[in-house]
Amino acid sequence: MAKYIAQIIVIGTQVIGRAFARAIRQEFAASQEAARNKASSQSSRTSESNIRTGISLEEAMQILNVDGNPPDPEKIKRNYQTLFEANDRTKGGSFYLQSKVVRAKERLDQEYGSTTAEEKTETPK
Repeated sequence: MAKYIAQIIVIGTQVIGRAFARAIRQEFAASQEAARNKASSQSSRTSESNIRTGISLEEAMQILNVDGNPPDPEKIKRNYQTLFEANDRTKGGSFYLQSKVVRAKERLDQEYGSTTAEEKTETPK
Protein backbone atom coordinates (compact mmCIF):
# COMPACT_ATOMS: atom_id res chain seq x y z
CA MET A 1 0.00 0.00 0.00
CA ALA A 2 2.81 2.44 0.87
CA LYS A 3 4.42 1.58 -2.46
CA TYR A 4 1.32 2.72 -4.37
CA ILE A 5 1.03 5.94 -2.38
CA ALA A 6 4.70 6.73 -3.08
CA GLN A 7 4.14 6.08 -6.81
CA ILE A 8 1.08 8.37 -6.84
CA ILE A 9 3.09 11.11 -5.11
CA VAL A 10 6.00 10.76 -7.56
CA ILE A 11 3.71 10.78 -10.62
CA GLY A 12 1.72 13.73 -9.27
CA THR A 13 4.91 15.68 -8.65
CA GLN A 14 6.11 14.97 -12.19
CA VAL A 15 2.82 16.15 -13.71
CA ILE A 16 2.82 19.34 -11.65
CA GLY A 17 6.49 19.99 -12.50
CA ARG A 18 5.84 19.63 -16.24
CA ALA A 19 2.82 21.92 -16.07
CA PHE A 20 4.82 24.51 -14.15
CA ALA A 21 7.70 24.35 -16.66
CA ARG A 22 5.24 24.74 -19.56
CA ALA A 23 3.62 27.76 -17.89
CA ILE A 24 7.02 29.40 -17.38
CA ARG A 25 7.95 28.84 -21.05
CA GLN A 26 4.63 30.35 -22.16
CA GLU A 27 5.08 33.38 -19.90
CA PHE A 28 8.62 33.91 -21.16
CA ALA A 29 7.44 33.74 -24.80
CA ALA A 30 4.61 36.18 -24.06
CA SER A 31 6.97 38.68 -22.41
CA GLN A 32 9.37 38.49 -25.36
CA GLU A 33 6.49 39.07 -27.79
CA ALA A 34 5.31 42.07 -25.77
CA ALA A 35 8.83 43.51 -25.81
CA ARG A 36 9.04 43.07 -29.58
CA ASN A 37 5.67 44.76 -30.05
CA LYS A 38 6.67 47.69 -27.85
CA ALA A 39 9.97 48.15 -29.68
CA SER A 40 8.30 48.04 -33.09
CA SER A 41 5.60 50.51 -32.03
CA GLN A 42 8.13 53.26 -31.33
CA SER A 43 8.90 55.40 -34.31
CA SER A 44 12.35 54.95 -35.81
CA ARG A 45 13.07 58.67 -35.29
CA THR A 46 12.32 58.47 -31.58
CA SER A 47 14.35 55.30 -31.16
CA GLU A 48 17.24 56.81 -33.07
CA SER A 49 17.14 59.95 -30.92
CA ASN A 50 17.02 57.89 -27.73
CA ILE A 51 20.09 55.95 -28.82
CA ARG A 52 22.00 59.01 -30.03
CA THR A 53 21.45 61.11 -26.90
CA GLY A 54 21.27 58.23 -24.45
CA ILE A 55 18.12 59.63 -22.87
CA SER A 56 14.43 59.14 -23.54
CA LEU A 57 12.04 61.99 -24.13
CA GLU A 58 10.13 61.22 -20.92
CA GLU A 59 13.32 61.20 -18.86
CA ALA A 60 14.43 64.51 -20.39
CA MET A 61 11.09 66.09 -19.51
CA GLN A 62 11.38 64.81 -15.94
CA ILE A 63 14.92 66.12 -15.52
CA LEU A 64 13.99 69.60 -16.71
CA ASN A 65 10.63 69.47 -14.91
CA VAL A 66 8.51 70.35 -17.94
CA ASP A 67 5.28 68.91 -19.22
CA GLY A 68 2.97 69.31 -22.15
CA ASN A 69 3.20 68.32 -25.75
CA PRO A 70 5.10 70.33 -26.87
CA PRO A 71 6.47 71.81 -23.66
CA ASP A 72 6.90 75.57 -23.32
CA PRO A 73 10.31 76.55 -24.81
CA GLU A 74 10.73 79.38 -22.31
CA LYS A 75 10.17 77.02 -19.37
CA ILE A 76 12.69 74.58 -20.85
CA LYS A 77 15.27 77.36 -21.21
CA ARG A 78 14.59 78.77 -17.73
CA ASN A 79 14.75 75.36 -16.00
CA TYR A 80 17.84 74.42 -17.98
CA GLN A 81 19.71 77.56 -16.93
CA THR A 82 18.68 77.16 -13.29
CA LEU A 83 19.71 73.50 -13.10
CA PHE A 84 22.90 74.03 -15.09
CA GLU A 85 24.04 76.81 -12.77
CA ALA A 86 22.97 74.94 -9.63
CA ASN A 87 25.13 71.96 -10.59
CA ASP A 88 28.22 73.97 -11.55
CA ARG A 89 31.36 72.27 -10.23
CA THR A 90 32.86 75.57 -9.09
CA LYS A 91 29.86 76.00 -6.81
CA GLY A 92 30.16 72.49 -5.40
CA GLY A 93 27.75 70.92 -7.86
CA SER A 94 27.93 67.62 -9.65
CA PHE A 95 29.41 67.33 -13.14
CA TYR A 96 27.33 64.19 -13.69
CA LEU A 97 24.07 65.97 -12.90
CA GLN A 98 25.11 68.94 -14.98
CA SER A 99 25.76 66.67 -17.96
CA LYS A 100 22.37 65.00 -17.47
CA VAL A 101 20.76 68.46 -17.61
CA VAL A 102 22.63 69.24 -20.85
CA ARG A 103 21.62 65.90 -22.41
CA ALA A 104 18.01 66.47 -21.37
CA LYS A 105 17.94 69.87 -23.07
CA GLU A 106 19.61 68.44 -26.18
CA ARG A 107 16.99 65.69 -26.33
CA LEU A 108 14.10 68.15 -26.02
CA ASP A 109 15.68 70.45 -28.59
CA GLN A 110 16.07 67.51 -30.94
CA GLU A 111 12.45 66.47 -30.53
CA TYR A 112 10.79 69.87 -30.56
CA GLY A 113 13.40 72.06 -32.27
CA SER A 114 13.00 74.76 -29.64
CA THR A 115 16.40 76.44 -29.97
CA THR A 116 17.98 78.74 -32.47
CA ALA A 117 21.49 78.36 -33.83
CA GLU A 118 22.94 80.91 -31.39
CA GLU A 119 21.38 79.15 -28.37
CA LYS A 120 22.96 75.86 -29.38
CA THR A 121 26.46 77.32 -29.20
CA GLU A 122 25.80 79.30 -26.02
CA THR A 123 26.04 77.72 -22.57
CA PRO A 124 25.07 79.56 -19.39
CA LYS A 125 27.87 80.80 -17.18
